[in-house]
Amino acid sequence: MLKGKSNLEQRRVKVIVPATTANLGPGFDTLGMALGLYNIVEMEMTHGAGIHVAVEGEGTGALPLDDTNLVCRAASTLWKRVGFPTDGFSVRLKNNIPLARGLGSSAAAIVGSLTAANLLSGGRLSDDEILALATEFEGHPDNAAPALFGGFVVSVTDGGQVRAMQLPVPPKLRAVVAIPEFELSTDSARRALPKQVSMQDATFNVSHAAMLVGALATGQLRFLRYAFRDKLHQQYRAALIPGLAQVMEAGEAAGARGVVLSGAGPTVIAFYTERELGGAIGKAMQRAFAASGVESKILLTSLVSHGARVA
Repeated sequence: MLKGKSNLEQRRVKVIVPATTANLGPGFDTLGMALGLYNIVEMEMTHGAGIHVAVEGEGTGALPLDDTNLVCRAASTLWKRVGFPTDGFSVRLKNNIPLARGLGSSAAAIVGSLTAANLLSGGRLSDDEILALATEFEGHPDNAAPALFGGFVVSVTDGGQVRAMQLPVPPKLRAVVAIPEFELSTDSARRALPKQVSMQDATFNVSHAAMLVGALATGQLRFLRYAFRDKLHQQYRAALIPGLAQVMEAGEAAGARGVVLSGAGPTVIAFYTERELGGAIGKAMQRAFAASGVESKILLTSLVSHGARVA
């Protein structure tokens, strides 16, 4: 758990929180990883001065600068939950994670905010309680858990309780993301999903998710090419992402161990182990997007073992 000073001593904190990729193919709403791309949440108590928000980087000019900002709402909810009185605070957000691209921007905002607010109120909530509160905002823990804990995280919600198991990421595994120049909200991506799936498709995903966890946990990476396959969500979201199938095929043909939709999309993420292949895989995916009339940018990123932390 992140420890802070008492609420009488600490009036300002800075929290760095990573981007995340969720689902990882078959692990719908369950599996996630932390990526080496970060947002920074600076929060300061300003008793009697109201609420002030400043945004730098991604979301500048688009994110609200008042108490409706997601960071402010999350912090206020935590303080109300623990009975911590406040009549003013300021927030400065330095955002590097693109919005609505399937890289966990909302989870980073929520986890960064809750972590900072918890420290300012004396660290009254445990990490598990922060995860539960973050899941209330997100609706599912697959992004929030790796944003908080880092690494590769398996999450379940059972009887209203959220459980998260962190596993190390194999050191040889790397990722490259192709980020299209358009946004796709999680709500829109979820509306594309069917209300029911066949027993065959459900069994397919259970088996592949189990193999994916096993391959990552044991380092038997030769199984990844099969393990990343999915039948629950990617095929239904393809209609919202021009060229998705071709982009995934291009990434695999260029040497990726597996290529999946990152979260709800539209970003596509490819995993690879041979360091020299990253650039070629990224360019192949970028060309495939361009063939469908979609501009994109490529980012080679590490898979990081740390989650939210105090700067």
